[in-house]
Amino acid sequence: MYAEKQAEEAIVSNFNGTDRDGEEVEKLGEEDQSIFSVKSLLWHGGSVWDAWFSCASNQVAQVLLTLPYSFSQLGMVSGIVFQVLYGLVGSWTAYLISVLYIEYRSRKEKEGVNFKNHVIQWFEVLDGLLGPYWKAAGLAFNCTFLLFGSVIQLIACASNIYYINDHLDKRTWTYIFGACCATTVFIPSFHNYRIWSFLGLGMTTYTAWYLTIAAVIHGQVENVQHTAPAKLVLYFTGATNILYTFGGHAVTVEIMHAMWKPQKFKYIYLIATLYVFTLTIPSASAVYWAFGDQLLNHSNAFSLLPKDVWRDAAVILMLIHQFITFGFACTPLYFVWEKVIGMHDTKSICLRALVRLPVVIPIWFLAIIFPFFGPINSAVGALLVSFTVYIIPALAHMLTYRTASARQNAAEKPPSFMPSWTIMYVINLFIVGWVLVVGFGFGGWASMSNFIKQVDTFGLFAKCYQCKPPAGQPPHPAPQATVHN
Repeated sequence: MYAEKQAEEAIVSNFNGTDRDGEEVEKLGEEDQSIFSVKSLLWHGGSVWDAWFSCASNQVAQVLLTLPYSFSQLGMVSGIVFQVLYGLVGSWTAYLISVLYIEYRSRKEKEGVNFKNHVIQWFEVLDGLLGPYWKAAGLAFNCTFLLFGSVIQLIACASNIYYINDHLDKRTWTYIFGACCATTVFIPSFHNYRIWSFLGLGMTTYTAWYLTIAAVIHGQVENVQHTAPAKLVLYFTGATNILYTFGGHAVTVEIMHAMWKPQKFKYIYLIATLYVFTLTIPSASAVYWAFGDQLLNHSNAFSLLPKDVWRDAAVILMLIHQFITFGFACTPLYFVWEKVIGMHDTKSICLRALVRLPVVIPIWFLAIIFPFFGPINSAVGALLVSFTVYIIPALAHMLTYRTASARQNAAEKPPSFMPSWTIMYVINLFIVGWVLVVGFGFGGWASMSNFIKQVDTFGLFAKCYQCKPPAGQPPHPAPQATVHN
């Protein structure tokens, strides 16, 4: 434990030092990890591999189960194209965020600022580089997105467990899992997600390949139809769910800050995304091939696959992973709340856990109000993810390096494969324009239209969203089928 603390303090003091300093810091951290200590091995991480597992595990969680639903709205070709497009765009903006973090930290440490016992967050980076208005925008969008990201994990828990045990309705399951996920208040920081990130990625890998293999073995249902894309509102709803899928880098800064050497983060998100493609594209394609338009009324892929031990195992593993992802989304909110009430420097885990609990209550409540698994992903993607992890990072990068002196003194120069600031600006402008028009504009219109249809059909506080009705009771009408261009 002492060596871990010594390594973290060395990171703070040597962030602007030479590569040799950084290597010594990393070596110190790795030496500590080599000690045969269960606590050290499972609890405290900061290597490049820890960051990769965190990014890959956090990027694809419950959304893995809704991507076949998006394919039924987009069609096979558009579904694959949008995954590749938003995966690459997301990797680019994650790179921009990492560059801005390094720029901010370098400037502050040159001024003598010490970040011991302080976790740097995205809104603080914006404040330090661009001023208080950008801080306010970053804080508002990021916190709201992470809030609803946590809400979505709770909704997903209730939706998944229902396919194993339907004796309780989904709302009751939401109460139960809200209490379970509240235990994440005891996890101090992203350093302490080492084993959870590793296990989480293994769980999603199993689930993705279960979906792929189970769908292929099941084969196509009788008279299967693949009519997508059929309606504009459904097309852009599906596209914004994929926008949401690859917008998981709202916690990039916190993951970087937990690394022994944050400068090595730059390409980690891209490598994580390439791995995630091997999970999302085969699984979504196979399930859509097997069930086609039936997915329009089944936003959770588990609902169409036969109940067996393999599916039950996938459900249980996804439940555990959603607990982990809930912690990923909530931990930055815990940090913000701690800073607001002046408890961020507190070293007592129990005291920090106690003061964090109020953050969980509104998440719990919102999950009960809006239990619309699937449609809520698209709404959050269009209205929040568009700005939080695409538009704001691209604009912030352009404004930070708008002057010749800023570019000349930049802590991180353009990458070797793109040694031109002009090309970087062109890419950033394209991302801002595309996401603003397609993601926020068309996506916002489509996802909110679909979301309102869910409210009209099922109502707020729906007791059991998309559940099979009791015998003798007619099912809810399919809201997607009644939406017009």
